[in-house]
Amino acid sequence: MTPRLLAASAVVGLMTGADNFLYAYGQAYLPVSTSSILISTQLAFTAAFALLLVRQRFTGSTVNAIVLLSVGAAMLGMGSGGDRPAGVSGAQYAVGFGMALGAAALYGLVLPVMELSQAWHAARAGSAALTYTLVVEIQVVIGLTATAFCAVGMLANNDFQAIPGEARQSQLGQPGYYLLLVGTAAVYQCFCLGIIGAIYYGSALLAGVIITVLLPVTEVLAVVFFHEPFSGTKGVALGLSLWGLASYFYGEVRNKAPEAEHQTSLCADRDCEN
Repeated sequence: MTPRLLAASAVVGLMTGADNFLYAYGQAYLPVSTSSILISTQLAFTAAFALLLVRQRFTGSTVNAIVLLSVGAAMLGMGSGGDRPAGVSGAQYAVGFGMALGAAALYGLVLPVMELSQAWHAARAGSAALTYTLVVEIQVVIGLTATAFCAVGMLANNDFQAIPGEARQSQLGQPGYYLLLVGTAAVYQCFCLGIIGAIYYGSALLAGVIITVLLPVTEVLAVVFFHEPFSGTKGVALGLSLWGLASYFYGEVRNKAPEAEHQTSLCADRDCEN
């Protein structure tokens, strides 16, 4: 890893840590319905920043996918119900609203920045230098930097002192609570590695699409494992999201088809010459 790429990965890690801070504190002051709608705007921010930073090309299928996925995610919030949480003042609600929207915008920026840093490295060191091993190294730097950023914030707010009390009050018991913390951290690192891999093999927009699809899928998993009610709104949201995902990949296949045909014809011409 070059010093430039190391610095870029550290900056992305700081941005990710700040995004986690905004997301956590934003949700503390908002109902699930409002936070879900605000977080659903992340894909739109990703598309906008991808257009500005990496010159992402948009087709009719891509735009259709963005609209369908965003509407599907927003419908989950509309169907959740709920107003301002009890004990939350108007000022706190406004702060939470701004933080949740800021979290969506910031992570919408993080994904294209990751793609841009990989493109810069490939342009300087050659495309062969950009391997998946390097992608794993990038995630290690991002994870360590983001963890350090969040740890400083938790120390300043005395959040570490609250963990033992939460563990004692947890319905899972103290061992289950700490196991849940460790397991969540491990799964989140796998998620982040997968997102960077999606950017490496695809684009920041692909990563944004995958993240947005996870929202309704999570609702379905909650129905299966926690026996939550499956409302018509959740069904429509899931259908729109799957439709958007299919529209995105349909557009990608159509765009890649001419390139594949061109490469096939080049290979055939070379065989003819030989």
